[in-house]
Amino acid sequence: MRHRSLLILTAVLTTGALTLTACGSRDDSNNSSGDSGTTTVVIGLDAPLTGDLSALGLGIKNSADLAVKQANEKKYVEGVTFKLQALDDQAQPSSGQQNASKLVANKDVLGVVGPLNSSVGESMQKVLADAKLVQVSPANTSPSLTQGQKWNEGTKERPFASYFRTATTDAVQGPFAAQYLFNDAKKKKVFVIDDKKTYGAGLAGTFKAEFEKLGGTIAGTEHIDPETKDFSSVATKVKSSGADVVYYGGEYPAAGPLSKQIKKAGAKIPVVGGDGIYSGEYIKLSGAEGVGDLATSVGAPIDTLPSAKEFVANYEKAGYKEPFEAYGGYSYDAAWSIIEAVKAVADANDGKLPSDARAKVAEAVGKVDFEGVTGKVSFDEYGDTTNKQLTVYEYKDGDWVAVKSGELTS
Repeated sequence: MRHRSLLILTAVLTTGALTLTACGSRDDSNNSSGDSGTTTVVIGLDAPLTGDLSALGLGIKNSADLAVKQANEKKYVEGVTFKLQALDDQAQPSSGQQNASKLVANKDVLGVVGPLNSSVGESMQKVLADAKLVQVSPANTSPSLTQGQKWNEGTKERPFASYFRTATTDAVQGPFAAQYLFNDAKKKKVFVIDDKKTYGAGLAGTFKAEFEKLGGTIAGTEHIDPETKDFSSVATKVKSSGADVVYYGGEYPAAGPLSKQIKKAGAKIPVVGGDGIYSGEYIKLSGAEGVGDLATSVGAPIDTLPSAKEFVANYEKAGYKEPFEAYGGYSYDAAWSIIEAVKAVADANDGKLPSDARAKVAEAVGKVDFEGVTGKVSFDEYGDTTNKQLTVYEYKDGDWVAVKSGELTS
């Protein structure tokens, strides 16, 4: 189910291509085809490339890299060579903020893909926005990033016009999981656990509100420190609560051991989480005890989408060492939305990038509309994807298997 990437391609631009100016470096020396020179446009990327969440981060990096290489092979923007500058945030907000500053300092960077974690996204937003540098995350799901801190009170206000995302939000994902568990799986009593992080707590909160609205019972709530990996006390509470399901807001490094310990405590009930646990790493960490657990993730199963067939085949052919994981298609589409924006800005300026290219590219991203790997790629007035589809997966037969795809019911 986890596939590998596109042909690794070396791009050179044709003789006579228009040379673009401003915000991008002209490169006359690295030119194997004898071109008179091209403009280098860098797409920055921030993700956890090392550490516990590196499986997801490397899938994000490889997929964006694939988009860059395809754009160069196709000479998609005449006179431009795209390059990827990938930085490691180790899932730490402070590192993400420092990386944002590094990307801002590189005048060739006209857009940024990432990050994975919503808390890291929060730390990067203002730094990039102040530089008018567009940011497109393939994985951030906290609603506040696009709709402001009071979104849940009915007051939506976009904090940063330069921030976009190709993944739908937890305002949709949490309730979608609640509806599936209550209406389809017939679970009526849930124990809710979160890791107190921006993503985990927010997701658990939206799930809990919808589950109660549907008539379900909250058997108990608990917060955990995901760094400890000893969840025995919480597992005991789950067992004594009488819950018929556990919902966890957090990511797979803690979720896998949590599931294992809950089952060993005697609570033979499924653990359910969001896209943060939808990874092959969860299967490894939860082991045999995790069989029957569920995860929701953004979009439809990527290998079932006609729009994704080329991506899946080319990722596999390219031979990336790591699978593209949950966010590969969304990362490719995030990078391609920046590429489309660069093309639109150049096309509107006689084939040249203007002196205010960063601001123009950020504005153009908001207007993109194309068929991507994950389906239609476009953004609403808040910078959120217009694609609201989600999928429920079940861990069985050693893999994640899709059991239901759809959209949230109002």
